[in-house]
Amino acid sequence: MRGKLSLRTSMPAPLRWSSAGGGGARQCQYPRGVERFGFVGLPNAGKSSLYNALAGGGALAAPYAFATRDPNVGMAKVLDRRLDALATMSKSRNVVPASVQFVDIGGLVEGASKGEGLGNRFLANIREVDAVVYVLRAFDDGEIPGPADPLEHLRVVELELTLADLESVENQITKRRKAAKADKSLADEVAALDAAEATLSAGTPLYRSDLDDDVRSLLRPYFLLTNRPVLALVNVGEDQLDDVASVVKPVEEELAGRAEVLGMCVQLEAEAAQLSMEDRAEMLEALGLGEGALPRFLHAAYHLLGLRTFFTTGEKETRAWTFRAGWKAPQCAGVIHTDFEKGFIRAEVIHWDDLVEIGSWSKARDAGKLRVEGKDYEVADGDVMEIRFNV
Repeated sequence: MRGKLSLRTSMPAPLRWSSAGGGGARQCQYPRGVERFGFVGLPNAGKSSLYNALAGGGALAAPYAFATRDPNVGMAKVLDRRLDALATMSKSRNVVPASVQFVDIGGLVEGASKGEGLGNRFLANIREVDAVVYVLRAFDDGEIPGPADPLEHLRVVELELTLADLESVENQITKRRKAAKADKSLADEVAALDAAEATLSAGTPLYRSDLDDDVRSLLRPYFLLTNRPVLALVNVGEDQLDDVASVVKPVEEELAGRAEVLGMCVQLEAEAAQLSMEDRAEMLEALGLGEGALPRFLHAAYHLLGLRTFFTTGEKETRAWTFRAGWKAPQCAGVIHTDFEKGFIRAEVIHWDDLVEIGSWSKARDAGKLRVEGKDYEVADGDVMEIRFNV
């Protein structure tokens, strides 16, 4: 079969839960190949409200610890003005945004690394995600227990995850040292574990350490909790919206560029998510919040996972496709359909803003603005592509 891009694609498999034995804890079976970020924080920090803001409801948000015992899993659409502009240009009948998966994990408490609270069950759920969002409470509410200092939330979260990682490394390092005596190729891996042990023993989470990328890459098979990219979300109250920058600043200074820090009134965003798009826009505008903080948060999380977007557009459909930064054109073609990767010949490419400025795909072709790219082309975020294939 010879042809060009077809907009057929398959949907991810549904989430499944399984039980261990008769009365064991349920374990979430996530769809394969889907990047996901997890919400981590103390009880009542706003994790479940953040889930509801993204999913439009579904998670129990209650003012007591461990309201969330099993992880809530959902998908969030990544709003993208580029997609809207292309759809308007093409007068598309259908518009499909990119999406990411998010996991609301039960509250972490001091002592979790030693079994307090949900203990190992909580920590195991974190190991299932690709990136972590620290939800740090900054609002004060007499009816909701727990500290209102985001730095205290950060301290406890980092301490418990660091201690859990230290225990994991200590459990592995002796066995790997013995194995390295017989297999010299393991020397770099053992050196990475030694470096991790020293860093964690000093109380430093790996993402805030000076370990280089090669060392952290060697540590990935150990699924260490602090070896994942981090986004810090400071959850502010309505009375703090006029001065979010000063509330967020201490966390920014503490993290010193090791993680992006955003401020958001999660409760307001969750309430707005329950409304129609028109009413939501009206509510946020009345509060002086513009489009709200949620789109900015989603874009930050999306990029934190190393995800990028290319587009296809036409009268039938304009769609955003997710790919990993650094992927070549055939790999991106495979996101649409495996046959496109197997039989990839070439791609016609133009950046989204150039296409919108010209006004249509046919005009861009007539003007000689479409580039023909082969198998070695590294796709850029914002590319619009038409794939040629032969299978």
